[in-house]
Amino acid sequence: MKAIPLESGAEALAIGARLRAARQQKRLTMDQLAASTGLTKGFLSRVERDLTSPSVATLVSLCQALSIDVGSLFEEPPLKVVRRNEARKINLGGHGIDERLLTGHGERRVQVIRADIEPLGQGESELYSVDCELEVLHVVEGEFVVRFSKDTIHLYAGDTVTYPGREPHSWLNPTESKSVVLWTLVPAAAHSGRAAASY
Repeated sequence: MKAIPLESGAEALAIGARLRAARQQKRLTMDQLAASTGLTKGFLSRVERDLTSPSVATLVSLCQALSIDVGSLFEEPPLKVVRRNEARKINLGGHGIDERLLTGHGERRVQVIRADIEPLGQGESELYSVDCELEVLHVVEGEFVVRFSKDTIHLYAGDTVTYPGREPHSWLNPTESKSVVLWTLVPAAAHSGRAAASY
C-alpha cells in the first residue's frame, strides 16, 4: 500500500494525534489495531506520528475499527475562552467568598471554580456536599482549611487535595490574609441541590 508523505501543517498533525487518542480511548494496542485493519504496526506508528498519510480507503478502515467518524478527524475542536473579568459569579454558600465559574457555560464534563476568600472567610457551619464524582481543591495563594466529618486538613499555597464529590465538607481561611483556591468538579455538578447555584 502506497503511503503519501504529509506536508507540515496543523491539520495534518491533528489527524495522527486524533487517531492515536481514539485508539488509546478504546484501549487498543498498536498490535490489536494492526490485526483488525490488516495494516502493519510500523505503518500505523508512522500515521500516528504524522510521518505518513493513509489513503482514503485506509483512513475509512481505521475509523471503522476505532468507531469514529472520518469527519471528526478534520473538525476544529470547540474552544471556549472565559476571561477572568467575565467569569460568571456563582454562590455555593459561605461568607467572605467570591466564586467565579471559569469553565464555559454548559460544559458538563468538568467545572473549574475560582474562589477568592477574604481573611477569616468561611463556609457554612454544617457540612455540605456537591453532586459530582470527584473534587480537586488546589490552593493558589494563602492558606486554606478543609473540614470533613472525621478529618481536618490544613493546606498551604501549592497544596492540592482530592476527595469524593459527595463527601460532606466545609472550609475556612484561617488567616488575616486573602486566600485563592481552585475547585475542579468532575463531572460538572448536577443541576439539583447546592450545585444548582452553579448555573
